[in-house]
Amino acid sequence: MTVPLPTTDVDWTALRNFIALRGQLRVSLTPHCNLKCWFCHNEGDVPPPFTLLHRAPRPRPAELDASDYVNVLRELINAGLKRVYLTGGEPLASRLARPVLTRLPVQTPDVSYTLITNGLLVRAHQEWLATTALDKVKISLHYFSDDSFRAIAHARSGIAPVLDGIEAAREVFQRVELNTLIQRENEHELRGILAFALERRLPMQFIELVDTEFNAGRSSSAIGARGIIDHLRTLTSDEEVEVSGVGQGRRIFRVDGIEIDVIHRELGRHHVGQCGTCPVRTKCVEGFWALRVDRAGGIQPCLLRDDLRMDIRPLLGEPALFPAAVARHVAAFTEGTL
Repeated sequence: MTVPLPTTDVDWTALRNFIALRGQLRVSLTPHCNLKCWFCHNEGDVPPPFTLLHRAPRPRPAELDASDYVNVLRELINAGLKRVYLTGGEPLASRLARPVLTRLPVQTPDVSYTLITNGLLVRAHQEWLATTALDKVKISLHYFSDDSFRAIAHARSGIAPVLDGIEAAREVFQRVELNTLIQRENEHELRGILAFALERRLPMQFIELVDTEFNAGRSSSAIGARGIIDHLRTLTSDEEVEVSGVGQGRRIFRVDGIEIDVIHRELGRHHVGQCGTCPVRTKCVEGFWALRVDRAGGIQPCLLRDDLRMDIRPLLGEPALFPAAVARHVAAFTEGTL
């Protein structure tokens, strides 16, 4: 049950509306990763492939310890945020992964924790991961062969450890999902990835590219979802469209009871507040659908606007103040006064 919000001069309306629209709380444990996927947006930090090519830009420095992360989670969940995603970089590559994930605030029935990972380290951490309060593990599978793995993720090894990580997750978690970014480099493998998911009865999501300044040089790799949509229609007639909430619309297919989502830009974007006059709105395919917490002590409502990032470091000693500060920030965002 959500703890009642205090009666103060804070206007909680915008934050409550964001929560009601199924907005996400995405918590990045590290900007570092053991892969260098060319399209990575790194939750708004400098992506690993960009630091490989350009030595000057570096990710933000670490400012939060495990207790800070747990405090932020506890207070924002108490304020009503229900959909929590633990991300990176690669979250399991962080030294904070175990002390944070094994201390997740006690769940209530309407709160969910999802770990988003590339799968490479799941087997190594399987034993303690099984003790966490995670509801779901979502594994990125943007490749389906050694060649595409090396081309997309700039990996030196083959894809076998990723596939083993999926099996390791299945051994200890009831809910394992896959997600695949649709791109020219894996277009020939999309049906194989789908068949792999359906054989294991794993829900999955196909996603169209999110344009950022970091992946602008590879715009030719972006392709639409029409091909996989047409293929799914040969497998099932159970299809619906969801355009409620925040973010981008999606098509939902059910094949033998397994849900397959396609994040599809043709369904439109659902913006709130400041998005209406945002100077980069034409480049945005998502809208405001997540609050992102980074390891440097920032919270921001948009991938493309670092200028909207709020610094919560001054509040780390008084975590009970987090919800009101976030509520004010979200209200200012929706009112266009940030």
